[in-house]
Amino acid sequence: MKIQTVCGFGCGSSLMLKMNMEKIIKDNNFEAELFCGDVGTCLSNPCDAIFISRELAERIEGRAQVPVVVIDNFMNKQEVEEKVLNFFKNI
Repeated sequence: MKIQTVCGFGCGSSLMLKMNMEKIIKDNNFEAELFCGDVGTCLSNPCDAIFISRELAERIEGRAQVPVVVIDNFMNKQEVEEKVLNFFKNI
């Protein structure tokens, strides 16, 4: 499982989201490889899912070939955990 975390430039908030998700995934004994991407190129990066902010999700809506998980607030650890766990329960 390859999961891409996406932000505007691929090196700021997506990195924070990636690190938070890695901890959640590890703590719950899931397995996935996570990497950061930017909204401009994220659709061309091979992956199994994209985690992205609501604002940027509108730019890829309807074009992604993989599940897109929208996060309203990357800093809200409860929201991130809930959406990560829900994603893994439904795959």
